[in-house]
Amino acid sequence: MPIDTSLPFLPVRIAILTVSDSRTLADDRSGDTLVQRLEAAGHILADRAILRDDVAALVTHLNRWIDDPGIDCIITTGGTGVTGRDVTPEAFARVREKEIEGFGELFRWLSYQTIGTSTIQSRATAAVARGTYLFALPGSTGACRDGWDGILSTQLDSRHRPCNFVELMPRLQER
Repeated sequence: MPIDTSLPFLPVRIAILTVSDSRTLADDRSGDTLVQRLEAAGHILADRAILRDDVAALVTHLNRWIDDPGIDCIITTGGTGVTGRDVTPEAFARVREKEIEGFGELFRWLSYQTIGTSTIQSRATAAVARGTYLFALPGSTGACRDGWDGILSTQLDSRHRPCNFVELMPRLQER
């Protein structure tokens, strides 16, 4: 999938949200992985936070970021498993306008190459809400690498052909 270097690169303002009952900024390796990759690609870290696995708190935080004109995209890490505390997809369901079904499917296909059938435990998902992209990745550093390197690095690059998420951003709120 080619990058057309004759086109300008348009940086995306990305917020990173780690969903965890136990991590802090000092030991958030998954969040660090995403921050390092987005900054190396030339994007802008718009904000970063860590929240506990609580649907109401996640919905409140997501809504605040979605309504922030300084944030184009939110990437979460954690809370996508199948245990009772894993509630990130439920929070996304409460704020999303449109689901991006292919994201979870492609993520699991990529992840299968690394961790085999264990990928079935991931509920990675993506959506659009009021003009903001939302991507939910599992909480492991490997999952964050797979999601960024295999999907987001190109889809958030305005030069990616034949198409990318960035070129659609001005039209996300069309009616």
